[in-house]
Amino acid sequence: MELHIKDFMHYLIVERGLAKNTIESYQRDLVKYVQYLKHVEQLSGVNDVTRVNILSFLKHLHEQNKSSKTIARHIASIRAFHQFLLREKAAEQDPSVHIETPQLERKLPKVLSAGEVEALLSIPNLSTPFGVRDKAMLELLYATGMRVSELMNLNLDDVHLTMGFIRCFGKGSKERIVPIGRMAAGAVEAYLTQARPLLVKKQKDETALFVNHHGNRLTRQGFWKILKKLALEAKIEKELTPHTLRHSFATHLLENGADLRAVQEMLGHADISTTQIYTHVTKTRLKDVYNQFHPRA
Repeated sequence: MELHIKDFMHYLIVERGLAKNTIESYQRDLVKYVQYLKHVEQLSGVNDVTRVNILSFLKHLHEQNKSSKTIARHIASIRAFHQFLLREKAAEQDPSVHIETPQLERKLPKVLSAGEVEALLSIPNLSTPFGVRDKAMLELLYATGMRVSELMNLNLDDVHLTMGFIRCFGKGSKERIVPIGRMAAGAVEAYLTQARPLLVKKQKDETALFVNHHGNRLTRQGFWKILKKLALEAKIEKELTPHTLRHSFATHLLENGADLRAVQEMLGHADISTTQIYTHVTKTRLKDVYNQFHPRA
């Protein structure tokens, strides 16, 4: 069965062009699934797998107190795997048909207020190259709503400051063009002229937009450490992740009257239902404001 997983991973990389993190997620889920089938269900081949075996594996996940979101992700991986096997004629049937996905709780994303965003953006020390870089990264994230992986993957030729947009590649390597505002463009220009030349040092051939102290491409983990440090200095008590700025970007746009379809386009969501979660956030925030300030609330 491990060979079938290998073939499936090759299909996801070559034909589907999925992002590295997505492929790794599929692989983790399927390795766990196949190990369960072999060692617990005592199955030797993909044609031996039945619907009952899959349900038994899902029950096993539930007993391990896995969340409904995690179980739903496993189901999606298993379903895609068995569909692939059937399509490639490596299996005679698809036992994952009619396996129901658990109802997911839709948690409202945590967002920063406009004041908290301002506080965070004011923290980087602009007298140092690292501070200029950090300011540019934060401004760009908040101005575009990019995922942090998209930010880290930006190259120099993806930035078009004079025309006021950047080009980024989202999930499945889908290209999208996102406008950037005057403040973000100014911060990126300051970084490119004042800070980046000092940071790249001998790495003159480095194509990455944002680099670390070695002059190499900054990683997601590296950015996460920087953000935690800056949030601490800004005295932001809310739980803050790189995705919080993306959530704040979308929420603040909708609060100020932006069109939902336009926000969907800028975020790179394939389905508008994913973007609609932010309309619930704005309604919740309106209710909070009402309860706080209306004399008869």
